[in-house]
Amino acid sequence: MVDNICKYLMKKIENQIPDINEERKEVIMYGLELIIGEIPKLILLILLAFILRIGLLVIFAYVSMLPYKAMAGGFHLKSHIGCTLGTFIVYFGNVLLSKYLIIQPDYIRYIVLIITWIFSMIMISLYAPADTVNIPILRKKERKLKKILSYIFMTLTLIASLLIHDSTISNILLFNVIMESISISKLAYKLTKNEYGYKVYNSNKEVLS
Repeated sequence: MVDNICKYLMKKIENQIPDINEERKEVIMYGLELIIGEIPKLILLILLAFILRIGLLVIFAYVSMLPYKAMAGGFHLKSHIGCTLGTFIVYFGNVLLSKYLIIQPDYIRYIVLIITWIFSMIMISLYAPADTVNIPILRKKERKLKKILSYIFMTLTLIASLLIHDSTISNILLFNVIMESISISKLAYKLTKNEYGYKVYNSNKEVLS
């Protein structure tokens, strides 16, 4: 269903831009698949979350991860089913763990936050922005900006986690950072059979200035 919709939209785009090259077609098609595939997945995620009475928490987990994730990137699962299951595991897992895991006393929480910040700083410095073969991030200025914003959004999320007194909300923010920082790592890419797009592209071409 998703593939058919994407192919239909791609044909419409080709009719409007007949001289579009194959490389650009692949990028546009991949973007369409992400967008069209995301809509039913989000609807199902939210509906099931409200049925389980954690709807608002799941929405908060999803929205609060977006700034850091949008800048730092991360791997993509290959199939729509795999992507849907992965999304459910990440956000439901985060919320349920955040509700029932109590990180106490306070000094333990501070230690966990500091370790998470150091770990995330290292991951960002090594891998962010973590792109994919389908949508590589090639321009140096864009990569630099996204790396800087990754540092900023990650740090702000952890500061918010530290300042918020509600333990569930605080935990959601903390686990968001941990999961996103793991998702850009070389190990995560290897386990999910992904490759960093700019590295693959640069094996044949120069990074654009």
